[in-house]
Amino acid sequence: MAKRDYYEVLELSKNASSEDIKKSYRKLAKKYHPDINKDPGAEEKFKEINEAYEVLSDPQKKQIYDQYGHAGLENGGMGGFEGFSSGGFGDLNDIFESFMGGMGGFSNFGFGGSRSARSNAPIKGDNRYIQISIEFLEAVKGVSKTITINVDKKCEKCDGTGAKSKNDIKTCSTCNGKGKVTRQQRTAFGIMQSVVDCPDCRGTGKTILNKCPNCNGEGYINKKENVEVKIPAGISTGQQVRISGYGERGYNGGPNGDLYIEINVKDHKFFQREGNDIYITVPISVVDATLGCKVDVPTCNGDVTLTIPAGSQPGQRLRLKGYGVKNLRSNDIGDQYVELRVEIPTKLNKEEKELYQKLKAKGSKESVFDKFKKAFK
Repeated sequence: MAKRDYYEVLELSKNASSEDIKKSYRKLAKKYHPDINKDPGAEEKFKEINEAYEVLSDPQKKQIYDQYGHAGLENGGMGGFEGFSSGGFGDLNDIFESFMGGMGGFSNFGFGGSRSARSNAPIKGDNRYIQISIEFLEAVKGVSKTITINVDKKCEKCDGTGAKSKNDIKTCSTCNGKGKVTRQQRTAFGIMQSVVDCPDCRGTGKTILNKCPNCNGEGYINKKENVEVKIPAGISTGQQVRISGYGERGYNGGPNGDLYIEINVKDHKFFQREGNDIYITVPISVVDATLGCKVDVPTCNGDVTLTIPAGSQPGQRLRLKGYGVKNLRSNDIGDQYVELRVEIPTKLNKEEKELYQKLKAKGSKESVFDKFKKAFK
């Protein structure tokens, strides 16, 4: 059976934001989880929802899916789904926290690997997303841009521990360094036991006696940095560039997430792009169209001499092979197509008018329009 469209599975439109995707996923996963929904087919629906979210919540996988559909994720794509990622279960854990009244989420249902179940382990930070605009020719040729961004960097004085010295780091006495404590709660189903973050060390398993004066115990310093963004030749609007380590800060000494920069390409006054091909319309006179000529046509890499054959017609397209845009995934380069706009003079001087009259007199007695009318008889 063919797979359903992932946007349809999550009840979303194609232009849904990352927040819309997460919100819809949380609602549907909570609705169809087999521990809650005992209806036939709920488990299969739940798996389908997770598979869709696995792709649409990941910017790189989503980009491939938006461009190539399910085929882009098979074989050389992502190799299918061997279960679900810890990121998906992290979101599901949040769902169950709210559903079960904050009673520990998946840690009670036997699902390991969620963030709350191992909060004292180093965890990579969340990704960040921004958008920048570039000129048309910059997208065609590639360009480097410098952006200024605030980023949390590990404190060099304490190496991210938040402590003044190593001797100031102690094992939390409340949880004995586990980062978790057991809590009991009376419910309509009886007394339920759950495992939650330690309130004293906030799940880290450590307590700090004296804070690092450089970062005030935070373990990081917020800095403003200039970052060089190398944008490859051939990029299109909506595609993204990843800068490693410039996302949100990690947890418990984990690395920062990544920064994803979505590119918006501005329109050009004359050039238009379709895939890897470039299109431009150039004006020529009636005489040049009739007799043929050579013109220097603008391309993205400078002027190129183009031969216009005699008898060229308005709207006719001529190809300049290899003067298009480089394919991001290969060394292939598209073409440039030149569309001819034959301009008819609106005002003639006396000499020009006489020349046209002579040309008309030497022509066929049956005009083009006469031949057109004859076709209806």
